[in-house]
Amino acid sequence: MIQEKDEALVNHLAKQGVNDKMVMGHPASLFVLFFTEMWERFSYYGMRALLVTFLITEIAKGGWGWTNPQAMELYGWYTGLVYATPLLGGMLADRLTGYKKAILLGALTMTLGHASMALEGFSQNFFYLGLALMILGNGLFKPNISSMVGQLYPNTSAKKDAGYTIFYMGINAGAFLGSLLCGYIGEKVGWHYGFGLAGVFMFFGMLQFYFAQKIFGVIGDSPNPEKDPTVAALHTVRHGNEEREDLYKEFDEAGAKQNIESKLTDATEEEKVSVFKYLREAFANKIIRDRLIVVAVLILASVFFFLAFEQAGGSMTIFAKNYTQRVLDGAAGITFKWADAALTLLPILVVTFVLLKLAAKIIKQYPLTIIFTLISFFSIMLLGVWKIHREFTSDVTEVTVAWFQILNAFFIVTLASSFSKFWEKVWNPSGPIKFAMGLVLVGVGFLALSYGSLSIPQGAATASVSMIWLILAYFFHTTGELCVSPVGLSYMSKLSPKKFIGLIFGFWFLASAIANKLAGWSGGLIDKITEMYSMSTFFLIIAGLPIGAALLLLLFSGKLKKMMHGIN
Repeated sequence: MIQEKDEALVNHLAKQGVNDKMVMGHPASLFVLFFTEMWERFSYYGMRALLVTFLITEIAKGGWGWTNPQAMELYGWYTGLVYATPLLGGMLADRLTGYKKAILLGALTMTLGHASMALEGFSQNFFYLGLALMILGNGLFKPNISSMVGQLYPNTSAKKDAGYTIFYMGINAGAFLGSLLCGYIGEKVGWHYGFGLAGVFMFFGMLQFYFAQKIFGVIGDSPNPEKDPTVAALHTVRHGNEEREDLYKEFDEAGAKQNIESKLTDATEEEKVSVFKYLREAFANKIIRDRLIVVAVLILASVFFFLAFEQAGGSMTIFAKNYTQRVLDGAAGITFKWADAALTLLPILVVTFVLLKLAAKIIKQYPLTIIFTLISFFSIMLLGVWKIHREFTSDVTEVTVAWFQILNAFFIVTLASSFSKFWEKVWNPSGPIKFAMGLVLVGVGFLALSYGSLSIPQGAATASVSMIWLILAYFFHTTGELCVSPVGLSYMSKLSPKKFIGLIFGFWFLASAIANKLAGWSGGLIDKITEMYSMSTFFLIIAGLPIGAALLLLLFSGKLKKMMHGIN
């Protein structure tokens, strides 16, 4: 299908000096960010899929033999700090390095972190050093690549939410492949191989971004254009005036002038003009203040969402390891092998298709970017085929603990495009409504786990619950995530003043840090609550928190929509 060019989007890109070639109706530069973020998420989720399982696995099997609460405490601190450092990374990029340099430095730091973790067999200190480098690198990388996505679109573009959803599909393509391959290799071949593999593809992501920097024009360059008066003037024309004019759209100029004429009868014309400018500026500042209040509300709501959602790497991992039937035989084993083979190959083929579409547009201008990305995908394909062959020739079919974590990413990859089209063409409710929907859906996922856990006796240390309940939970969690995460990234960009956008993204990820720490703390209560009450009660408590927050958002959604002043 031939995509018609969005003139407002093309004009916006031209002002930034961004290449205006389109892929599936969106800037080609969006897909460069798509693949860069994909490999970063491959590294992060590949390692996260192994972390808790590695820590609680017996020493005889290569793990550290920690208790569930001990593992959950480290998990909470690590994931919390991973999402806290973007606040500093956003500030650093806003004031010193610019987005591009911050992304490259972050990618290099994370690559070194994975290399260090791969050496955990020599000393535990390498493991902790790797975690520290991953935390610092993520802080530089995460907020700034999200900020660059937002700057590719004008605030009024209907494609902005869709663009973030496509970008989010890239995030989850990486999460899927990382959890699938690093998790499999770590559990079945060797932990250090799984940790090391994640770093290899982080390195590929860094290279493909490095060689495509010019495709972004001035987006992500040094944040200090005032050093050159000519560049400063251009920066003001491109950014400052555009933002202020957008804020004045609701201002009733005719009414204000009439009011001034009727009430200030003894004022000079110069004084009247000054009063008019003052009122106009005060109105613009009120819009900024109202929008920032909405930003704060959405950030607070995200804490309740991610507190529940991030149980995936903690209590849900413990549930998968100790309470889920993972050894399959007979027809069930054969069915799983074929389903797993399809799950392995289908996402790789889908994302390869996207890569080929991008290559057709930019390979002549940015050949090294495409070459390095093609090499990485060829490597992924070989690993996928090797994994499938190994499983089909194995006598025992045992589902890895990490396998369940691929479900969220798989559902994202398969559903993201449908959600994007739904928001763009069918129904596009306000941000608070979308957030409320997401909070309810993540709660429904835990209600499914609560129901599936009813058969587990009080205080039981192990059980063999059907896999279907975890699969259902991940499905509902994913649909909820599509209503919150990409939408949240988009609204942080649309509602924030441009000069503070990196800082606002930092606060968005700081909220995720708080949520991850709370997820680690609450997940660590799984043994205690199971002993005192039941596993079903534990999941019921987790379900109630986001659903309660959703009801409050629905109650105030009308007021919040008005405070967004035309941003939808």
